Amino acid sequence: MTHALRRLLPLLVLLCLLLAACTSPTTSSPNTSQGKSETITGSPTTTSSTSGTTIDACPKPLIKVKGCQTPQSLRLAYGVQPLIDKGFTGKGQTVIDIVSFGSPTLQHDMEVFDQQFGLPPANLEIISPLKVPERDPNSDKEGWAGETTLDVQIIHAIAPDAKIVVLVSPVAETEGTVGLPEFRQLIQYTLDHKLGSIISQSWGASELTLEDAQGQQERQQWNDLLQKSTTQQGITYFSSSGDHGATDVTDMAGHKLAKIPTVSFAADSPWITSVGGTTLKRNGTTFSERVWNDDAGGATGGGFSKFYNMPDYQKTLPASTQQQFQNRRGIPDVSAVADPYTGMAFYLDGEWSLAGGTSASAPLWAGIMAIANQKAGHSLGFINPALYKLANSSTYNQDFRDITIGNNGNKLSKVTGYSATKGWDASTGLGSPNAEKLVPDLIAAMKS
Repeated sequence: MTHALRRLLPLLVLLCLLLAACTSPTTSSPNTSQGKSETITGSPTTTSSTSGTTIDACPKPLIKVKGCQTPQSLRLAYGVQPLIDKGFTGKGQTVIDIVSFGSPTLQHDMEVFDQQFGLPPANLEIISPLKVPERDPNSDKEGWAGETTLDVQIIHAIAPDAKIVVLVSPVAETEGTVGLPEFRQLIQYTLDHKLGSIISQSWGASELTLEDAQGQQERQQWNDLLQKSTTQQGITYFSSSGDHGATDVTDMAGHKLAKIPTVSFAADSPWITSVGGTTLKRNGTTFSERVWNDDAGGATGGGFSKFYNMPDYQKTLPASTQQQFQNRRGIPDVSAVADPYTGMAFYLDGEWSLAGGTSASAPLWAGIMAIANQKAGHSLGFINPALYKLANSSTYNQDFRDITIGNNGNKLSKVTGYSATKGWDASTGLGSPNAEKLVPDLIAAMKS
């Protein structure tokens, strides 16, 4: 999420400063992983694919950093590489990334990123269709630039031949309804101009800042738009579940954490696939995951909505699981890596850093969706019912990596979180994807 990215920027800057010494072989590398992942080291290895030769080694400034992931390691971790090897690269698909302000260095950053990892040039289009005055109350263009770059590079890493359209709003989304009408207009612009069928959103507003009449009205307009576009126009939405664990902020400035459980909009919408976050550990060619919850207070968002009832597709979960819902929408639906200590290397305006927050996991799923749509030969649209159908099927354990370790309690606000368990839980949802199995099973489930 953008809010988490602002929190993580000081960490990333510090990381870059510490890593400057890593170019010297006589300097020991900093321990940035907190023991959560194996090191990716040694000479660059390559894997041939239909999109060229992908390099599985982090760039020199990050080569000694434990936990550093590459596009190739993410593809291996989530079963994407076998699909790419068969020609399913997202070709012919378009992913829409909705952000405020965008990044002035995005084109150059993508060139450096692609060259580093042997990726094909990104098919990138940047559109700023809204003719409204610029508004940036928190002076946060730098944060949005990082968010934009992170989103685009992860989508491109997973679906290298998909087109990526960055839709830019001149108004910052902060808390409450600020920026939401403009983002809603960007979605409508996508529909009106048939730009693409996958929309990735790495932002969020705490439900606690949307309780007033203005918030209710705005949420209703979003609900109408999302429901129609998913069920009638074949759009798939992915939204970050949040980076404050089982709570979120309670003030419009976005600085004060609530002392009670809550979730964030728009990930709480039943028409959106909400994406939570994990810590990803690599051991050679094998991977394991646990709930993302770090010592700096970052943790995967998850819990139950105050605004939305439990959707029908979640009513298919086991009765013992449903008891905790109390007829509320539960998030997240799914997860992927979000821990900034085990994230993918991404390049922003001259610096290499590790991607973090559920800002990273949502676009990863959007990339997988581009591959799924290509394989299906059409837009799959609203996938949530099919995801939960697979959760009740014999293929669940091959389609998903079920996360069963960890808790998303917020260490700063001391809000008790939700523990990972077998099956769905309010920290990592159904788990992370094994795309090689999930994609064909999802396509089949959508037909049945």
